[in-house]
Amino acid sequence: MDGLTTLNKAELLSALKAAGDDTRLRLLVLLNVSEHNVKDLTHILNQSQPRLSRHLKLLTEANLIERFQEGSWVYYRLARNNIYGNLVQDILKTANLSSQQFKADQAQAEKVKGQRAKEAQTYFKTHAKDWDHIRSLYIKEEIVEAEMQNLIGTNPIDLLLDLGTGTGRILELFSSQFKKGIGVDINHEMLRHARARLDRLNLQSCELRHGDINKLEFNDYLADTIIIHQIMHFLDEPKQLCKEAARLLAPGGRLLIVDFAPHTQEQLRTDFAHQRLGFEENQLWGWLKSAGLKALNFKLLPNINSKDKTCDKKTNNADTLSVSLWLAGK
Repeated sequence: MDGLTTLNKAELLSALKAAGDDTRLRLLVLLNVSEHNVKDLTHILNQSQPRLSRHLKLLTEANLIERFQEGSWVYYRLARNNIYGNLVQDILKTANLSSQQFKADQAQAEKVKGQRAKEAQTYFKTHAKDWDHIRSLYIKEEIVEAEMQNLIGTNPIDLLLDLGTGTGRILELFSSQFKKGIGVDINHEMLRHARARLDRLNLQSCELRHGDINKLEFNDYLADTIIIHQIMHFLDEPKQLCKEAARLLAPGGRLLIVDFAPHTQEQLRTDFAHQRLGFEENQLWGWLKSAGLKALNFKLLPNINSKDKTCDKKTNNADTLSVSLWLAGK
């Protein structure tokens, strides 16, 4: 449908008829702010699941909203970046969004998102020690992020694809540059946390999807920018991810990979499921070139703590982790 530039009479009437219902208009207003699953919407609108499912089905068939699966849950989001998305925005401009009904719906939606955030935080509190320990081993994240921004540059991005989005931080970092950002992760708890983050920041240009980043159901040449941040070391076959990223990258697009340089922190294998203990510069260039990409830039960010002779044994900072960044193009 993205290729459509005009609607014929039947398509227009179908879309307007779908929007011309009180409950379905309320749904469009809610989905314009953030994506929701059916469970969310039953709590927000205080209507039965069968009733809401029927309304959502009609809106989906009219192409005004999009349905996507995330594990056993189904989420909905407003159509965007096509003629149906433009039509929905025109419809919403005519609605009195300051009415008591819409205000009440949004207030209830904020409660639902608050509960979602609380559940996500509970998960991360349980694992906080793990995250803090890993962070203690390498260079400050703000330094890495500054270098990522330097390599990506300031030009506008049409579509950014964040493979292994985790907490959604990379989408947040580049949100001011892209027209649309899609974060993909296979971990449901990570997606829950990412969704809570993006809700809190009201980043409506972002989407989250559940999927295996090594085999994604996306069209070729999808994105002009792809970022793979601290994911490669978890993979048995990181070369496959380079190949998949190359397939998804549009001509002229750029791929940025951020991961650890080679190290000897063996406990990361047993304690945190790392499959690879970092990557040599030329190792990744070989995989990227075999996937049809060309080398554009490389940066090595050594951990200044590695020079600290007074490091403690608990964190083993005598062998702290340096971070490498590879920028490739198509």
